[in-house]
Amino acid sequence: MGIPEEIADLLEPVIATLDVELLDVEWTGASLRLVIDRAPGGPDTESEPRGVSTGQLAAVNRLVSPILDQHDPIPGRYTLEVSSPGVERKLTRATHFVRAIGEEVVVKLVPAASLRRVKGPLMAFDTDREILTLQANEIDGVDQGEPAQVEISLADVQRARTSFNWGPGPKPGKGSKPGKGTKRSKSENRGQSPRTQQNQKLKRDKESQ
Repeated sequence: MGIPEEIADLLEPVIATLDVELLDVEWTGASLRLVIDRAPGGPDTESEPRGVSTGQLAAVNRLVSPILDQHDPIPGRYTLEVSSPGVERKLTRATHFVRAIGEEVVVKLVPAASLRRVKGPLMAFDTDREILTLQANEIDGVDQGEPAQVEISLADVQRARTSFNWGPGPKPGKGSKPGKGTKRSKSENRGQSPRTQQNQKLKRDKESQ
């Protein structure tokens, strides 16, 4: 068992007590990144309609820090980072695919597979057979026109992520100048999505014991 798997087993049940879910653990050799999100079915509020708040990020950081100190799964000095997944998130485990049902996903398959890249809404995930079903609107870079249902074994998935539709870029106005960025007013900044405002990182250094 590698370090990410060991830490996930250690922290998942603890983090769940805060009504958030540990989505991913990334270990680079110098930093440990915990990616968390609001647990499925968790209550929404007017101020925090989706995603995790900065308060929840801080609470997880405070909760897991002494646990990591006590169990010491990583020797030496490292940086701990707790963050939200952002608008596009990696899908690496069966639970990730279950959570992403209904969302647009991009799946890159292993070289031995008959297909290389499939994009479309994830319609279902069979947890017993570990099969994901996509309503593919793009296969190997080719627009399908009429979406096709595609079943993919989890064992054939090389990489996968959710896909956010950013929409067409803004058209330049009459007075626009090449190379000039569009200035945003303060009111526009306040209109950023909760996910953008919340995708902050909380870090700490751990001294070797």
